[in-house]
Amino acid sequence: MSASSAKYGPDADKRKKVTTTDILSRKGGEKIVSVTAYDYSMAKLVDGAGVDVILVGDSLGMVVLGYPDTTRVTLDDMVHHTAAVSRAGTKALVVADLPFLTAGVSARDTIGNAGRLIREAGAEAVKLEGGLRIRDEIRALVDCQIPVMGHVGLTPQSVHALGGFKVQGRTREAADRVLRDAVAVQEGGAFSIVLEGIPSQLGERITRELDIPTIGIGAGPGCDGQVLVFHDMLHLFLDFTPKFAKVYADVGTATRDALESYRVEVRNGRFPGKDHCY
Repeated sequence: MSASSAKYGPDADKRKKVTTTDILSRKGGEKIVSVTAYDYSMAKLVDGAGVDVILVGDSLGMVVLGYPDTTRVTLDDMVHHTAAVSRAGTKALVVADLPFLTAGVSARDTIGNAGRLIREAGAEAVKLEGGLRIRDEIRALVDCQIPVMGHVGLTPQSVHALGGFKVQGRTREAADRVLRDAVAVQEGGAFSIVLEGIPSQLGERITRELDIPTIGIGAGPGCDGQVLVFHDMLHLFLDFTPKFAKVYADVGTATRDALESYRVEVRNGRFPGKDHCY
């Protein structure tokens, strides 16, 4: 049996369900692999590849819903897509983003919004963007038995405040600020933290100084794990590809070619053929 078929065969179901404590225990050990997913079929594919964490990211606002950034994504959007992913029954840990203005306003609102993602949508943890300003909200969630993944550095929900999607922590002062935010997330009780859009040296420094695992996206190889957007790594999102995203397969071009072949065959009468008729 090939390595590829083994991933998707009967042995695939023998994997142990990944939990937040499993992720926490991976600090400084085997690298954590995370990929985004936004629906049932996508989650099945991602989980079949043996990843550790499926992130239902608010990035769906851009790559699925066509928004220019993530600030227009609603909690109802996140509940809808997270529920679809959860129905896949994955071995990977399912983490859902709290979208813009559903966290960082008040602890009570954050708890209620996170509760919807857990109770209605089936998420097993939530992710919040921010550092010092949301430390108390992270603690409130953890006290309510809701596991939290943090997110500092380039926080896409702050795109307007940051003046665009810009790398953070380039100066010493800015780097210290990102580190303080990361420490605050840890103090709040998060089990892990995403580091996005920061210099590699800063990613390595934060990883070294924190006791919880770091998951990088444009933060260098020194992190405890990595996350990529499904549509970026397969070139399904054609508007642009971030510098930090490696294209592992050009599925976007292959899909377009397949659709063009279908169009041609329908137009010239070659499809459906006898093999496709009752």
